[in-house]
Amino acid sequence: MTLLRAILGTLLLLAGTVWAFTAHAQDRMPDYQLGAGDGIRIVVFQNPDLTLETRVGGDGTITYPLIGAVKLGGLTIASAERAIAKALANGQFIKAPQVSILVTQIRSHQVSVLGEVAKPGSFPLETFDARVSSIIALAGGVTPAGADVAILTGERDGKHFSKEIDIPGLFLERASKDDILVEGGDVIYVPRAPVFYIYGEVQKPGSYRVERGMTVRQALVQGGGLTPRGTEKGLRIYRRDVDGKVITITPNLDDPVRPQDVLRVGESLF
Repeated sequence: MTLLRAILGTLLLLAGTVWAFTAHAQDRMPDYQLGAGDGIRIVVFQNPDLTLETRVGGDGTITYPLIGAVKLGGLTIASAERAIAKALANGQFIKAPQVSILVTQIRSHQVSVLGEVAKPGSFPLETFDARVSSIIALAGGVTPAGADVAILTGERDGKHFSKEIDIPGLFLERASKDDILVEGGDVIYVPRAPVFYIYGEVQKPGSYRVERGMTVRQALVQGGGLTPRGTEKGLRIYRRDVDGKVITITPNLDDPVRPQDVLRVGESLF
């Protein structure tokens, strides 16, 4: 008798633990709507035989013991719990059933990653806590031509949402403020990196990526340095002003380089 009580107590404790765990998960995303492909675990308190792990079908339904097909697609977790509880009660299978649903895998919600990444496309959200860094990693990371920033767009609280993401900071900082949670329907866009152009008396004229904090001196290094006939005194920058007009600047070597700058290195007269 003592052994039976001990076993019963253990079972009740495990059931309570499962109930508390699933309730906590539900509290984290109470408005999440179930969709086709989502994996779920259904628990009915004190009825372990009705515990079921299944996946929401393409038509939004599941097949549940005793009650058969149940439409869960489009319902929030709380609404889905009530639907199953109501069906069990109406069928007089269980009196006042307490149903808990835990989403074990999210496949109905996807995030799109576009632009300069190795594998652009749409990726399903497998968990509730997917962040920007993990989604960029799923896309294979940023290509060498990609910029240091990404644009995250989506919807939050029924309103359009947009945020600029510092990509290096996602991986270099222990707790980057930009590594936020993503949601279904979000789009992450990685544009091409800004470039500058250099020509004239340099070893390797061409276009180069504007690195963060780059100076004119560093831009000359990118161009391979001056030729024997080149002179720093002959350096000019052609830049568009706010009105789109091209202006000519005689820069200092420690001045910053801006995107779309054109650097020309002149020839020494002697």
